[in-house]
Amino acid sequence: MSFERKRDYYAGALIALIGAAAAYEGSKYGIGSLDEMGSGCFPAAIGLGMILTGASIAISGGEREEQTRGPILYAAASSTIDWRGWIAIIAGTCLFMALAEYAGLLPAIFACVFVSALGSRSTRWKEALILAACVTAFGVALFAVGLKVQIPILRGI
Repeated sequence: MSFERKRDYYAGALIALIGAAAAYEGSKYGIGSLDEMGSGCFPAAIGLGMILTGASIAISGGEREEQTRGPILYAAASSTIDWRGWIAIIAGTCLFMALAEYAGLLPAIFACVFVSALGSRSTRWKEALILAACVTAFGVALFAVGLKVQIPILRGI
């Protein structure tokens, strides 16, 4: 079998390997208990989650291979790169970083989601606007009100 047909296996194995390393390193710091979590609790939990994610990717890759049983499924998808999506997601992330610092959480979340959503060719600007408004409302409620993150909702207010 070629690399193209086995890449889900390789990707899943790599994610599981990184997760195992994170879980191992996290366990060195002491996991603690649920009442008093140690400094290694979070890395160990994330590592275990990565192991499960990697295993599920590898398993789903095997299922997809059984379903296709023919020419390589990835050839058409990997021949062209969707630069619009890449640029929109990177621009959205950069906008979030800049606006969170200078304008506040609300405009940062809105700009990030709006610009990133426009990376898809099937998304219209009205759909991106509605999505950005909903995610912004949820994000502000979760991070500013619920978790009390130290970024002001709007700078100057």
